[in-house]
Amino acid sequence: MSIKQKTGRARPSNRLVAKGGVIEPSSQVLLFNPDQWEEFILAATRQRTLLSGAQYAFVKRLGGAGDGGRDVEARFVPDLKIDEWDLYQAKHYKSGLTKSDAYPEMAKFFKQLALKTYPRPKTYYICCPRAIGNELHNVMAAGAETFKAAFVTAWQNETHGMTGRAAELTPEVMAAINDFDFGRFVECQVNELLAWHKRDQAAHNELFGIVAERKDDDEVPATPTSHEGVYIEELMKVYTEHQQAPVTLSDIDIDTGTYAEHFMAQRQVFYCAEGLHRFSRDIYPDEPEFEKLLKMVHDGIRPTVTQLKLKSGMDRLDAAVDKASSLQVHESRLSPQLRGGDLPGTCHHLVNNGKLTWVKK
Repeated sequence: MSIKQKTGRARPSNRLVAKGGVIEPSSQVLLFNPDQWEEFILAATRQRTLLSGAQYAFVKRLGGAGDGGRDVEARFVPDLKIDEWDLYQAKHYKSGLTKSDAYPEMAKFFKQLALKTYPRPKTYYICCPRAIGNELHNVMAAGAETFKAAFVTAWQNETHGMTGRAAELTPEVMAAINDFDFGRFVECQVNELLAWHKRDQAAHNELFGIVAERKDDDEVPATPTSHEGVYIEELMKVYTEHQQAPVTLSDIDIDTGTYAEHFMAQRQVFYCAEGLHRFSRDIYPDEPEFEKLLKMVHDGIRPTVTQLKLKSGMDRLDAAVDKASSLQVHESRLSPQLRGGDLPGTCHHLVNNGKLTWVKK
């Protein structure tokens, strides 16, 4: 039985999914109340990575009375300076945002700029879970000057939500309008906010009820693969010591007795643990969760494996597998996904990594 590279059909990837009965995050945000929507925007902006590669230096929610038309203030530098911060305005309505929804908020914003309540921001992000409606989208897409002219005309003529407010368009406010590039009004789409929020995977999963789904493990290939080499070699040493005569892979291949059964059982649990290893890489690509689990298992079985009463490699192997099966590893993030053969199989992964041997030299 030679050791070859593994081949076969592609296996479905492990993934994160919404719990049974839980709708997708992009739909859940539609059910948020205004306070929850603002808190979500706050959490998302705190995780945002800017073009510079850095994150905001300071992020604060100011929604509510006295917010001056800024629900979330996100600064590039610690101090609040002109063009060194972004303003996030949260609008959680039952339909797409209209001119009549947006223009009164924009008027509030320009009045605060005129009053110097805060300096001009770099970008004014409009955040609405049902997106900006077609009419408002079209005028924004027509270009900064066209958008500005439409807004000023609506204010002067008291249309689109600006009824009775023409007198508020003072020279100071008009100066603030002229000083602001309307291209800085930008729709912040839900998918962007979700992508930023997801960078804190634990918080994202908790908020939206997302759990890891472990797919079926790979079947044990008929021919051992190259990455099984070390632990299989150690098994041959165990069998050689036990039989008191050389045992090789070729012998196992033609053997229908004890060693063949034992050998296949060890390969099965190795592949159980290999499935957990793959799951760990898929779900926690930036965290060595499987390696942490291996250390827990090693720490847990080492006192057993090193007992002086264990006289043979078979004794040590059996003792290690039995002990590993009974370990409690609740502190591991992989614990909820454990299957029957996973912990016994980690023993062979430890052998593969050079952390264990069964036969003493």
